Amino acid sequence: MVESASAKSAIVDTVLEQISDYVLHADVDTDVALATARYDLLDALGCAMQAFNYPACTKLMGPLVPGTVVPGGARVPGTAYVLDPVQAAFNTSIAIRWLDYSDTWLAAEWGHPSDNIGGILAVADYVSQRRVQQGEAPLLMQDVLIAMIKAHEIQGVLSLSNSLNRNGFDHVLFVKIATAAVTSALLGATREQVLSACSNAFIDGVSLRTYRHAPNTGWRKSWAAGDASSRGVWLAFLAMRGEMGYEHALTTPNWGVADVIFGGQGITLTRPLGAYVMEHVLFKVSYPAEFHAQTALEAAVQLHPEVTSRLDEISEVLIETHESAMRIINKEGPLRNPADRDHCLQYIVAVGLIYGNMTGRHYEDEVASDPRIDELRSKIKVVENPQYSRDYRDAEKRSIANALAIRYTDGSVSGPVAIEYPLGHPTRRSEALPLLAAKARQNLRTQFSEARTDHLMEMLLDENQLDGMPVHRFMEQWSQ
Repeated sequence: MVESASAKSAIVDTVLEQISDYVLHADVDTDVALATARYDLLDALGCAMQAFNYPACTKLMGPLVPGTVVPGGARVPGTAYVLDPVQAAFNTSIAIRWLDYSDTWLAAEWGHPSDNIGGILAVADYVSQRRVQQGEAPLLMQDVLIAMIKAHEIQGVLSLSNSLNRNGFDHVLFVKIATAAVTSALLGATREQVLSACSNAFIDGVSLRTYRHAPNTGWRKSWAAGDASSRGVWLAFLAMRGEMGYEHALTTPNWGVADVIFGGQGITLTRPLGAYVMEHVLFKVSYPAEFHAQTALEAAVQLHPEVTSRLDEISEVLIETHESAMRIINKEGPLRNPADRDHCLQYIVAVGLIYGNMTGRHYEDEVASDPRIDELRSKIKVVENPQYSRDYRDAEKRSIANALAIRYTDGSVSGPVAIEYPLGHPTRRSEALPLLAAKARQNLRTQFSEARTDHLMEMLLDENQLDGMPVHRFMEQWSQ
């Protein structure tokens, strides 16, 4: 049966209205969601501080016109920059995202919901300062945490059944939509204004995934989400100025988002918007590696003591993985730069086996020039395990399994080591949280003194202190 244009319009209105009503009215402050959001903020800011050690990131930061300072503007954590909220959102978001070490969400579309935090902090800082100047109560950090929960939910639920990557498009469209929705609400938008921001974010369209795949893999994959989040902030500000929205943006025949981007497939929210995504988000605890490779890397590190003295004897390394990893990070041939290497399953496993660890530095040219890495890569065989693929898609399991086995020239074998759930998975949350805090502390120490790091960590881990803190006071604590 062919769906009529009027029926399609009803679906579009429902999706846009669901998002708008959710950001304006939903009660999402569950204990689990808020507790997870605090760690998510802690982790994201730690990742940003670590990224400041990489010139490829910092060269893109700051005002577009050097020396520009915006009175009453938004601060960029870890810097002295005071920028307009759009540029501040870009700065903070690219730092959070740069090392591929922040949170992750895997579904029909994958992504990193913490990509929205830069936009949220920038707008909340601006609004909080403006409120104080007008004699009103400032926004509190609990407002930021709630905005984070809602941004995670919008991006994550859209990702459950609406795949962009299968059509060659990048996931950052969902970042733009989520940031536009929650930041317009932080700005005090009406329902009509939120609808305007969201519909324009959809209409903006989406980047190609060109920069995420060989032979074109490049640094844009590390700033694409910052670009999307800052664009969402810009659209929110336009909506507040009265820019019109487009109520049938998604399913208008021929010209709507569903036909143009999704090949005529309806755009759906397959579960009610609540706090599901934040409560189930994945953390990268130990290693800055693409999430589909995390369990393979854990297995490689586990095998390292047994393998390290026998590298010359290896005849084959067998990786059993799931379909998404086969499609995204299964790479052979030359790897041209760190952005190429950190999305290569074989490179990640080879480094884990050789070094017994993985840090951001292991993707740089100095380590990549180690001839043992490419020699070992040439011996790695990657195959799909159909059960792993089924369990990856199973809503009740949501595993990200990999298995690793090493065969030597004398016929002996190390492994197999199979790991179903990575350390950052919700099923291993109690194990992960202390390590996540230690990761954040280590990252903060790259930019701050021990005493100041202690202060920031105490502030972030004390829920009573954090939740009730005015946003502009929180942001002051991070200025250099």
